[in-house]
Amino acid sequence: MSFNHIIGQEAAKQLLQNALRKHAVSHAYLFSGPAGAGQLQTALVFAKALFCTELEDDACGQCLECRKVEHGNHPDLTMIEPDGASIKIDQIRELQRIFSYRSENRNPKVYIIDHAEKMTTQAANSLLKFLEEPQSPAVAILIAENGQALLPTIQSRVQTVPFRSLSPQMMEQALVGEGYPAALVRCAVHLASGLDGCRKILNENWFAEIRNVVLQLGKESLNRTGPAMITASQKVFKTELSDHLDVLFSLFHLWFKDMIHVLYGRKESLVFIDQAEYISGHASARSTAQWVSYMDLAAECQKKLRYNVNGQLCVEQLLMGLGGNTPA
Repeated sequence: MSFNHIIGQEAAKQLLQNALRKHAVSHAYLFSGPAGAGQLQTALVFAKALFCTELEDDACGQCLECRKVEHGNHPDLTMIEPDGASIKIDQIRELQRIFSYRSENRNPKVYIIDHAEKMTTQAANSLLKFLEEPQSPAVAILIAENGQALLPTIQSRVQTVPFRSLSPQMMEQALVGEGYPAALVRCAVHLASGLDGCRKILNENWFAEIRNVVLQLGKESLNRTGPAMITASQKVFKTELSDHLDVLFSLFHLWFKDMIHVLYGRKESLVFIDQAEYISGHASARSTAQWVSYMDLAAECQKKLRYNVNGQLCVEQLLMGLGGNTPA
C-alpha cells in the first residue's frame, strides 16, 4: 500500500509527503479524526515511506524495508494499542526500553499509538517525557478520534494532521471495487462512518438478512395486507436479527427517505437501488408529510430502543404506525 491507495484525505497526504520531500519530518504527529477515516492505514504508509529505500516521498511496497512493514516484523516500527480499556504506563515503559536500542539503519525509529486518547494519566505523562527526550531519533504517530482529549502538554508537542469523514460516494466506490455487492454497499455506507466500519457490517451474514426483512416489512405495511406483525415475529424475534434492531430502524429510515427522493425526482440518491422500480411505483401512495412522519416514527422507536424499552414493543409500534395511516 502507498499513499495512492489512501482514499480521500488529500490534505493529510500532501502534508506528510511534503515533509518527506523536504526532509522536514516532525518528531511527533497527531492523526485526529473520526474512526475509520484511514488514520491507521496512513500511519503505516508514512512509516513505510520513512523506511523505503527506493522512493523519497512514498512507499514503493517492493523493497525489503517496505515488505518488513507489510509483514508486521520491521524492527524499527512499534505499534501500541489499548490493553483492555486503556493504554497503561507499562506499555509506554516497554516502548522506552525498545527505543533505547539503536535503529538498524540511518532512519529514525517509528512508533504508532492507536487510540491514544485512551492512555491513562500515568501513561500520558510518561509519554510526554519520552516525546521531549527520546533516547534515539524517533517519529511518533498518535491516532485519536478526538485529539482534544489528549493532555494539552502533549498536544503542544505534536503536529496535528486532521482527517475528515469519507463521503458515502467515496466509500461506495472503494467497497464495490473490493467486490462487495453494490446493493448492500449502498446501505452500509449510510450506516458507518468509515471503510473499516462498513466492511465489518458487510462481512456479517445478518446484514443482508435484516435488509431483506426490512424490505418485506416495508412492503407488507404499505399494502396493509396484515402479515407484517407475523413476519416480524417469525423472521426477527425468533432469530438472531433481534440483536440488531438498531440497524433495522436505521434501514427503515432510509427506506422512507427513498420514497421522498422519488417524489422530488432524485432517483440518483436512492439507497435501495435494487428496489428503484418498486419505490417509483409506490412513493405516491403517501404524501411527503406522511413519509416524513414515518421517518420520525422510526427515529422515535430507535430512541426508545436505546433507552432499553422492549425491542419487540418498539418494532410493533413502528409497524402499527405504518399500517394506521390511509393513503394520500
